[in-house]
Amino acid sequence: MVVPVTLTLVIVVIVTALVFDFTNGFHDSANAMATSVATGAFKPKVAVLVAAVLNLIGASMATEVAKTISGGIVDEKLVTPQAVFAGLVGAILWNLITWLLGLPSSSSHAMFGGLIGAVVMSAGLAGVHPAVIVSKILLPALVAPVVAGVAAGFATRAAYAITDHTAHHAAKTFRLGQRLSASMVALAHGTSDGQKTMGLITLVLVAAGYQTAEVGGTRPQAWVILVAGLAIALGTYSGGWRIMRTMGKGLVEIESPQGFAAETSATAAILASSHLGFGLSTTHVCSGAILGSGIGRKTPVNWSIAGRMLGAWLLTLPAAGIVGAVAAFVAERGTWGFFAMLFVLIAASLVILRISQHHKVDHSNVHDSAEVDVLPGRNLRGAKRRVGLVAMPKGKGGRSILNSPEVAGDPVPVLPGMGPAPVLTGAGSATSAEIVAGTRPAVTTAPIKRRRRNSKRRTK
Repeated sequence: MVVPVTLTLVIVVIVTALVFDFTNGFHDSANAMATSVATGAFKPKVAVLVAAVLNLIGASMATEVAKTISGGIVDEKLVTPQAVFAGLVGAILWNLITWLLGLPSSSSHAMFGGLIGAVVMSAGLAGVHPAVIVSKILLPALVAPVVAGVAAGFATRAAYAITDHTAHHAAKTFRLGQRLSASMVALAHGTSDGQKTMGLITLVLVAAGYQTAEVGGTRPQAWVILVAGLAIALGTYSGGWRIMRTMGKGLVEIESPQGFAAETSATAAILASSHLGFGLSTTHVCSGAILGSGIGRKTPVNWSIAGRMLGAWLLTLPAAGIVGAVAAFVAERGTWGFFAMLFVLIAASLVILRISQHHKVDHSNVHDSAEVDVLPGRNLRGAKRRVGLVAMPKGKGGRSILNSPEVAGDPVPVLPGMGPAPVLTGAGSATSAEIVAGTRPAVTTAPIKRRRRNSKRRTK
């Protein structure tokens, strides 16, 4: 039996949509659980398990966002399965790139950008509805993070003002509250992001003639709701540890009262937007709430990481849109173009996953550092943090000079302009630092200094 080409394409697009749903899950699992893991309210593996179950439940609770995608932002009559596939290529690649860099960008906006770019390339500007894009995507993206941040800031100030957060029972109470508030964020995430893949699959079925379009947006079928919910739940359980490191430790230092305030504020914003059918980014909302809680507590904010996050937010829609447009141009050339783009997607994904293994982040080391390294050969920085070393100045030729307080029993000379030798804690010699770091820092040894002194005496 020969399978029709149209059915084959539809099956490939549906599988690709579920892969995107999986990446959405591990990319956004940090939204719900990063603060709770950072404060110790949840253990890492327990956190992602709870988030996965609640994402599955939330995905089956509403369909308003799915209707917005299936018949709101694009004209389903002008959409082809190839265009939807091309949009997914842009969304998946952007998700993987930002996950590799540890940047909490928006999976939702990656999907919207990829889809819009692909549809414009294949059907022209008539294939999109600009008014819906502005009202349902762009305006919520600007307003919701600010609202969540302001609410979290005031809630944090109130929490620290009316409670003695230093007392043991108060900290324990806030951590218990965080378990509830983080669970609500995970449930809300399911009601929002879980529906977006449902809308894409429904859009493909309508475009291929396997489902009848409905006025005001087509409701997804029961099996679509089930498989999309399972995909995002499995992705969430796999854990987006790289992004969880950034949101839990990199942006601000989080205590349980501000974590509770941030999660509660984010939950209210996400649930309200899901009810109204907004294509809201839960990443934007949760990041805004965490930032607002840090400002409310008056704790130092890592504005460098915040700036990189903002840059990723601004680039998500256009970057995914450009990739989606290019993918649509190739995929629309024929069957060969479609499968060529499928090969490119698989190859690029494997390369990104391979690069991520150079500095693997998982549940065991998610909060060992506030930084996410990407390039190989940079293990020394993490080792310095673990053994208590500080950043070393550069000597002649650009090589690092390790000034240990004691090497071979004698003090190590300090280069001019370097100031006093830094204190080394947790390692007694250069050898131990080399073992931990897996590298070989340049060390000026004491015997060299003694030889120089002896030569001076002989000269005299």
